[in-house]
Amino acid sequence: MTHISTRSLPKAELHLHIEGTLEPEMVFALAEKNGIALPWSSVEELRGLYSFTDLQSFLDLYYAGMAVLQTEDDFAELAGAYLRRAAEQGVRHAELFFDPQAHTTRGIAIDTVIDGLLRALATARSENGITGGLILCFLRDQPVADAMATLESVAARSADLLGVGLDSAEVGYPPSLFEAVFSRARELGLHVVAHAGEEGPPEYVWEALDLLKVERIDHGVRSLEDPLLVERLRRDRIPLTVCPLSNVRLGGVASLDDHALPAMLEAGLVVTVNSDDPAYFGGYIDDNYSAVARALDLDAEQLRAVAAFSVEASFLGADAKATLLAEIAAWTA
Repeated sequence: MTHISTRSLPKAELHLHIEGTLEPEMVFALAEKNGIALPWSSVEELRGLYSFTDLQSFLDLYYAGMAVLQTEDDFAELAGAYLRRAAEQGVRHAELFFDPQAHTTRGIAIDTVIDGLLRALATARSENGITGGLILCFLRDQPVADAMATLESVAARSADLLGVGLDSAEVGYPPSLFEAVFSRARELGLHVVAHAGEEGPPEYVWEALDLLKVERIDHGVRSLEDPLLVERLRRDRIPLTVCPLSNVRLGGVASLDDHALPAMLEAGLVVTVNSDDPAYFGGYIDDNYSAVARALDLDAEQLRAVAAFSVEASFLGADAKATLLAEIAAWTA
């Protein structure tokens, strides 16, 4: 089995929900600061609930914990903690998902969320050299009209965003519902990505590509069920932002030994490794790299390839990509 340390491997993280980095200790600290009554009596009780049967069982807890996020400082603290940890794990560029509808429905202004996250990104760049940006995700199990209203509410400051995405409960909420929303996002000059093929079928991936015209597929592990889709993804070099520990914790696969990542690489797909919601799924990005390296016996060449894919799939400019790719090529295990 491979025991390669990947901590120093330069990498980009492209599938990271910033609310999913809310560690139990921070939940309780922010609850005390903001006078929020929690339904859990201790950090240990809350952490003990992190045993999920499927995506929905996770989402129920995920949204409950967000109640403690109230101020711009809270969002800056949340993202700052993630970015410091990411820097320690070799992340050189991070594209952060955030779920504004989960906050605006609680009475938190969307500008409060964005301003706090942008402040953390600016601090991380000055302190650790990490570049990054924000991807506003629509909750697909909420009305499409709400998604459009959310998008229009930030139209005047679209330059502060990298793009938009689509997340939350997948099954029963196909990408096709959001075709008009994504068309509008592209009019605003935003990049577009979408969760598809995590619990939903390969047809959802097709819809995300053909109707939403996404540039990346988030998860996409079920794409292997459709050979024609695999060929499309390979031919067009559509990146897949795979989250191995998340797939295990949510029951998508029984163990990392059964993960589709090696088959995806063998099929010639552009596959990246990411942490999704690391506070809940047992590990940040290098924990995911290290886990798959051990479980799937990936060698240094394969790991460099995955890291290079993460840079290729990012929304960095060409010069920044070239610099990072050279650093990855020079990395030795």
